[in-house]
Amino acid sequence: MIRKETANIAEARKFYAKLMVAASKSHDPRLERVFELVHREAFLPPGPWKIMVDNEYFETPSADPVYLYQNALVALDAAKGINNGEPFLHAAWLGVVAPKPGDVVCHIGAGSGYYTAMLSVLATPDGRVEAFEIEPVLAEMARKNLQAFEGVTVTQGDATKLPLPASDLIYVNAGVVAPPRSWLYALRPQGRLIFPWRPSDEVGLTVLITRTDAGFAAKPLISSWFIPCVGGASAFDEFVKPPDARMAWSVRSVWLSSERVPDRSAVVAYEHVWFSSSALH
Repeated sequence: MIRKETANIAEARKFYAKLMVAASKSHDPRLERVFELVHREAFLPPGPWKIMVDNEYFETPSADPVYLYQNALVALDAAKGINNGEPFLHAAWLGVVAPKPGDVVCHIGAGSGYYTAMLSVLATPDGRVEAFEIEPVLAEMARKNLQAFEGVTVTQGDATKLPLPASDLIYVNAGVVAPPRSWLYALRPQGRLIFPWRPSDEVGLTVLITRTDAGFAAKPLISSWFIPCVGGASAFDEFVKPPDARMAWSVRSVWLSSERVPDRSAVVAYEHVWFSSSALH
């Protein structure tokens, strides 16, 4: 008789964590522990769960959480297309922005709080996370889910209009046409802003902005596709010709229009901010 063996949940979490560290390209040993110890099912509706593949949802055979420990989008609100984000992508982001103890982190688009919890653990001790979620149901879910995590507050509302604290890291999980001025102003020296830039329906990429002594350095990282951030674009933006993919990937700095007028290096200029192909000097 052939004995059928299945991985238990502890084994699944350990293997998942190892895959996430590989995706992160980080040497921070805390990342493996955080992906293993923050349980994904605690931040999801009750199972069975809907897992998205190629824009179609497939229901897991049961409510066994072992099905969740893979690189997959899991529905938070299938009707609205809101999902718990792709783990490999978030692992890569966390590897790049390298949250450290003592950081003040703003998490915009916190959803049900899964990646907020990870940011909280990585900022501990002495750090804190200010989470923003515009969907009332998800914000309330995040509050409940994050009660056991230190230094986390959840605000239900539009983070493009609400004041942000002075931040070492702003971590945005919704597609943005252009970052609001308030986000750039909120960055402390050497503060990082990572967000999905969606200048058009055809272009979607992760951009990392770092506040330096010379200005805001920008670096496109990987392709990424998120649902739009409410308030992340103004009515003015629809009259701006969006950059194509080649131009978008050429961005090396970002400027506030009030501080510098767009020049020939401008890839795209919005009302308050513009993206340049010239690196900072």
